[in-house]
Amino acid sequence: MSIQTITLVSDRRRISLSIEMADSWWSRFKGLMLRRSLPEGQGLWLRKTNSIHMCFMRFAIDAIFFDESGTVVKISRNLSPWTGISICIKAKDCLEMKAGEAERLGIVVGMNKI
Repeated sequence: MSIQTITLVSDRRRISLSIEMADSWWSRFKGLMLRRSLPEGQGLWLRKTNSIHMCFMRFAIDAIFFDESGTVVKISRNLSPWTGISICIKAKDCLEMKAGEAERLGIVVGMNKI
């Protein structure tokens, strides 16, 4: 997986994030399973997915779903290990971050990835 910086923007806010890009079948399948945590401001970008599960996870996450144009279309907050699942039919990609990061950073539906 490669490390990249992405920027999310809205009329009032600009947020830069350090992400790991999961763009192969294996890296998407593995995701964050068995990891202990993620640092603040970092996440895992899952390409070509509109659903996630929390099997084999050790910590809660926020899932931020993006449509084909890179616009945030859904935020699922505080998905619990083992029991959480989230689906967004309109989504093309998903950003996973530790629980609470979407709120802490001010990420909202309608923001765009540039």
